[in-house]
Parts: sequence; C-alpha cells; structure tokens
Amino acid sequence: MISKACIVGAYQTKLEQIAAHEDIDLTVVVPPRWREGDHTLHLERAHTAGYRLVVTPMMFNGFFHMHFYPQLHAILRESRPHICHIDEEPYNLATYLALRTARRQGAKTLFFTWQNLLRRYPFPFRAMECFVHRHADAAIAGSEGAASVLREKGYQGPLRVIPQFGVDPDLFSPALADEPTRPFTIGYAGRLVEEKGLYTLADALADLQGTWRLILVGRGPLRHALKGRFSELGLKQRVTFHNQVPSEQMPHHFRAMDTLVLPSLTKPNWKEQFGRVVIEAMACGVPVIGSDSGEIPHVVGDGGLIFPEGNTEALRESLSSLRDNVARRRALGQKGRARVLSLYTQSRIAAETVALYRDLHAGRL
Repeated sequence: MISKACIVGAYQTKLEQIAAHEDIDLTVVVPPRWREGDHTLHLERAHTAGYRLVVTPMMFNGFFHMHFYPQLHAILRESRPHICHIDEEPYNLATYLALRTARRQGAKTLFFTWQNLLRRYPFPFRAMECFVHRHADAAIAGSEGAASVLREKGYQGPLRVIPQFGVDPDLFSPALADEPTRPFTIGYAGRLVEEKGLYTLADALADLQGTWRLILVGRGPLRHALKGRFSELGLKQRVTFHNQVPSEQMPHHFRAMDTLVLPSLTKPNWKEQFGRVVIEAMACGVPVIGSDSGEIPHVVGDGGLIFPEGNTEALRESLSSLRDNVARRRALGQKGRARVLSLYTQSRIAAETVALYRDLHAGRL
C-alpha cells in the first residue's frame, strides 16, 4: 500500500487490522511528512505492529496533484507485491507513476477516490486519470457519491465502496462519567477554512441563549478572521481555540464536548466527502449536528441532527434542542456509538479491504 494518509497514527490501526489476516503480508509506503498549507504533518509511529512500514522521500511534497515517490521502483522491486494498493486519487501523478511501475513488475493495481463532484481536469491530469481508469485492476470509492462520479467519468472496472479509514472504538470511546458542572459545550474539529461553514456556526451562536461555550480544534487560514468575528459578536470569552493536535489526543477533546458541529458548505469545486470527525465524535458518544452537505447525512444517520447548509436559524434550533435536553443528547450519543460499531470500525474497513484483495488476487473480479 502506498499512502501519505497513513502518516497519521490513528489511521494506522487499519493497517494492523489488515496485517492481522493470516494470508496477508503487508508493506506500507509513506513519506516522512506531508505539508498542508502552512502546516506540516509528521509521521506518527503509533500502530506499526504486524506489517512493514517503509518511509521514503517524496518529491513536490505538499502538492496534492504533483507529488510522487522517486524511490518507489526500487521499493516495489524489492518487495515484489502481488497487489499494489495506491491510496490516492486517479488523477494524481503519484497514482499514475505507481500504477505504471507496479504493472511493469507484474502486480495487480487498485486506487482510491473520494471525488464526489463531477469535475473535468486539464491536461495532463485528465490524461493520467484516463490511463488509470483504463489500466487499474480495481478501485475503491469512499462513498456512494464518489462511486457514482467515478462511473460517470468512464471507469468501467471492478469497484467497491469502502471508506478510507474507520475508527478504533477502544481509542475513540465515551467518557467514563458526565461532567455535570461544565456549561453546554459545543465543539468543532477540522480545518479552519471557509467551506467548513464556520461563519454559519458563529452567526448561529450569536443569538443562542443560555450558558454555553465553544471549542475549536484545528488550524487554517480563517483562524484570525474567526477570532475577529467572535469578538464582533461579543462571544470572545465563550470561545477557545486549540491548535491541531496528534490524532491520538483527539478523544480527549471529543469527550469535552456535548455536541460536535460540522456546518460544511458546498462550493462549486467541493462538497463534504465524508467528515471523518463525525465518526470519531460518534464513537466517543458525542451527538453530531451536521449540515446536509455531501455525505454528512449518510454518515451521521440516526447518530445526530441534520440542518440545511448555511441556515443559521436551523442550526441554532438544533443547538438549543440539545442544550436543553440531556436525555436526548445521551440517546443520540448511544445511537451514534452503535452506528460506528456497526459500520465504521477499523476492523470492519480492514476486513472489507482484505476481501477485495483476495478477490483481486484470485481473479474473481
């Protein structure tokens, strides 16, 4: 498997679960770091048992479409895989080069996609995408929306719908006891960018009555502007910003929340592809309030509340309903946890991925 996403420690539990299957010999290729805007994510060696982790340099680090691994040919020649799982979008240079290299060495190939908007890319990305669609032996889509887009773009090969990662329900677990003395605590976790709908959240909080506080965990270019907006609304003293933290520290922050809000806004070039923080919060027994952007309603299910994206009044009403009803919060939290255990654990995602590997290797696709 080739995956820059697997530098995140919490994601590596899926790798351990895959490797635990007795017929799987897993090698995972990752970079030592990945740059996201002005922030650099460094490799977290949190769950590395049972598989081989190969750390290799990356060219054009931070460029989503153009990065690649110059030493990949030597790595594949040494490891001689039967299957090369390229955990990248089909229009990326890394996917194109890895697929060509793996095919030359006789390995079957598969790629992954989250792309849930029908977008046509300019040359050379469209040409690389078409090549990958024609020559990959299988594909994984992270959602039904992404699967539909992949078919619309002309991919005709075998396809499974499997989220990229689940959660470890032992790590992401509910608090042992409630904290009755704390104020109603609203949380957000993720990038501080416009498309996440954080101004919608700020405006909804402007007229939210009663005692409450807001915790935001993450980084992004909107941080300074958001602080200004909260100050203008007279909410500065109720809002706490935390920088992005290592993935395995996130359960601590979720357990400090009474609800997680993901108020994403659909843009011409983006809509919510999954909302990983949703399943992390639900695994911790935290009810979710999400907008109806992209995949959020399908992921949340009965584990939270959904409001029309951009609708501040509807969001405020949802917040009020949870603030005033502890029993409802607990009931939604229990349903959310149950939903994650049923659909979104790392062990389930790993098992579905291994089933695809076996079918691909046996020629059953």
